[in-house]
Amino acid sequence: MNMRILSPVFIVLLLSGGCGYSAKRPFRTDIQTVHVEMFQSKEFRRELEFRLTESIVKRIEMDSPYKIAPRNRADALLTGEIVRVDNRTFGDDFNTDLPREIGSTVVVRYRLQDLRSGEILVERPRFVYQTSYIPPVGETFTQGMTRAMDGLAEQIVETMESSW
Repeated sequence: MNMRILSPVFIVLLLSGGCGYSAKRPFRTDIQTVHVEMFQSKEFRRELEFRLTESIVKRIEMDSPYKIAPRNRADALLTGEIVRVDNRTFGDDFNTDLPREIGSTVVVRYRLQDLRSGEILVERPRFVYQTSYIPPVGETFTQGMTRAMDGLAEQIVETMESSW
């Protein structure tokens, strides 16, 4: 095949290959700053609400174009509550009768509200996240909950993206 003909065709294909798609995530452009209130908790487990709030703030800073701001200067407000944490075992070791794996389910409710207009941008009255940990290899409930808080934070920030 003639290289002179192939080169212009290759250049056209290369330039048009993107078809207008972008890897940029579709966050709202009318919001620049977010205030994250300390999540509340109905659970009697220590510090889960602190860890979740901290994970959300870090995830917003890493994965979104939004900046964290004090409430009086924020465009939007994120509030929420840990409603429930449940544990269940997946099989016991026959020799020790200890669980081989423990699954945890964390249920939260949260709301993202535009502070300028009062509009509710995202509201999830029952948002469920599941994780597991394996005690025989040394994993603890605390490690499982750290993984759960980080996963929850990631999913909450994903819901802050614009819907199509």
